[in-house]
Amino acid sequence: MTLKHAFVSTSLAAACLVSTQVQAAEGAVPHGIPHLDHVFVVVMENHGYSQLLNNPNAPFINAYAKSANLASNYFAVGHPSLTNYLEIVGGSNFGVQSDNFPDWHNSNCVPNLISGQANTDNPASGKVCPITGMGSDAATPALDTTNEVQGGPGEANIDGIRSVPADHRTVGMTIADQLVRTGQSWKSYQESLPPQGADTVNISDGYFTNNTDFSKIKPTLSPALSQSDVVALYAAKHNPFAYFQSVQEGREPHNSLRNTVGFDGAKGLYADLASGHVPSLSFIAPNQCNDQHGRGNAGAFCNYDPSDNGSQAGLNPALIQRGDQTVQQIVSAIKHSPTWRSGRNAIVVVWDENDYSTAPNTNQVMLIVDTNYGAHKVNSSKSYTHFSLLRTLEAGFNLPCLNHACDKASETMSDLFAEGRYPFTMDDEQ
Repeated sequence: MTLKHAFVSTSLAAACLVSTQVQAAEGAVPHGIPHLDHVFVVVMENHGYSQLLNNPNAPFINAYAKSANLASNYFAVGHPSLTNYLEIVGGSNFGVQSDNFPDWHNSNCVPNLISGQANTDNPASGKVCPITGMGSDAATPALDTTNEVQGGPGEANIDGIRSVPADHRTVGMTIADQLVRTGQSWKSYQESLPPQGADTVNISDGYFTNNTDFSKIKPTLSPALSQSDVVALYAAKHNPFAYFQSVQEGREPHNSLRNTVGFDGAKGLYADLASGHVPSLSFIAPNQCNDQHGRGNAGAFCNYDPSDNGSQAGLNPALIQRGDQTVQQIVSAIKHSPTWRSGRNAIVVVWDENDYSTAPNTNQVMLIVDTNYGAHKVNSSKSYTHFSLLRTLEAGFNLPCLNHACDKASETMSDLFAEGRYPFTMDDEQ
């Protein structure tokens, strides 16, 4: 055997071993909901359950929560945003408890999953090494005092009482990898993504990005502009798949950064919906003016909430209205798509976390489920988290559970995705 052949054989053996380890780390296929053909997950930002419920500036969201199905005891897991996005698609924080940018295509760094050292906002950490391999994620304490809020009383993770211990058998993959492995498909639809796509883009206003060389714009604008002037409408932290080595390197067909597209254009969200050519899983992230996150340099209608105290009085009403109309537009486009009328399909609208208010405010957020095949007007008081959402999606796509989606506390949301008429609810009397 030549040295070259020996190297190839060793590489193939290593790849097979890793594949075997990964599949062994996955749990059983969850059950409890029907097979799903298409799911549209719309992720909104930074508002707690009570800030949206009965908010007069969110009329569509509240009407939708009543006409579809509402999880009234649903909790985001941790903080900040990126952590929750990772937990929705991968069932783990993977050792990332920050909103830091990806360390794009760096094959020499050690993933937090393997090093066992968490990537945090405070104390400050560097860029996030591409997630891959197996190892330990970071524990989620009941109270977070190191990231969005430093010191006591801290922000509540989940309900401020429950915590999530580190999982030492965490596998660095997401539902995207699982879908592709089983011949299914996914796309991450990111509003205000620049025309050149997601590769190495941390922020963008839909045209200018962190990679723009403003010195090449002639004549020089006055006052001179720089990357700090770019309105971060698209943010990589809201595109969790981009943090994984499998997607960054794109060695497998249909599992790469090419799966991230914008809302507009020939292959964007609205074109796909109009044609009916949509993937099994559509992960939909409006830009940071339309997802209720807000920005500090995008005008009054996109300004951050004046107060982060967990109340409706502290909100920017224009930001809430903008998000409400965005949800309405997306839901309407989905329901007018030929895809919605074929097979079993579901829409999920969920908020990533509450605002930056401290304990005793909890991390309770709103989750709405709408199906084209079954129960409506269900108000579920069962306790669910982002891990439950991933477990439910995996059940619908006949995939093994991943990471904390396998935890005993992570129940499948059977009542919200039920077929037929769900048993009696209070709404039936009205």
